[in-house]
Amino acid sequence: MRDPRVKRITGILYPDDDLLSWSIEKLTEIWGVPEIVSSPVPFDKTNYYNEISPNLKRVFLCFPGLVNAGGLADWKHEAIEIEAMSRKPIRAVNIDPGYIDGARLILASTKDHAHRIYLRDGIFAEVTMRYRFRKWASFDYTFPDFASGVYDEFLSRVRKLWLKEIKS
Repeated sequence: MRDPRVKRITGILYPDDDLLSWSIEKLTEIWGVPEIVSSPVPFDKTNYYNEISPNLKRVFLCFPGLVNAGGLADWKHEAIEIEAMSRKPIRAVNIDPGYIDGARLILASTKDHAHRIYLRDGIFAEVTMRYRFRKWASFDYTFPDFASGVYDEFLSRVRKLWLKEIKS
């Protein structure tokens, strides 16, 4: 059986527009020009990434075409390489790749936890959100910003693209 076909997305946490543009440029070099870029949202539900900056925003990108879901670990390693290039002296951005299909949002992580499944090479996968009863639903472990619904419009736009492309 071949890997499921999914829409690749990534979230970028960034402190300023220059670093956002730089991050998008680096991601474009490896994954193509994003077909959807979300509106920026203040990242203010946690202070977990304060080492980057206390004033962060998050943007999501959706990349063209359908790709094999089995590439998730590779995508995370590519994101880690870009984060490392941003060091001044610590990383200046956080890049979280994942994918969307008809039923779920999956995100990659380097951190283990009870709800994450080990893939390979230090990378874990998490079902962050599920699509159920025509809306996005969170779990008890879902990050507060995702659970708030602030990203649901972007996630739904990507899901619609997936539905259109999977039928062709």
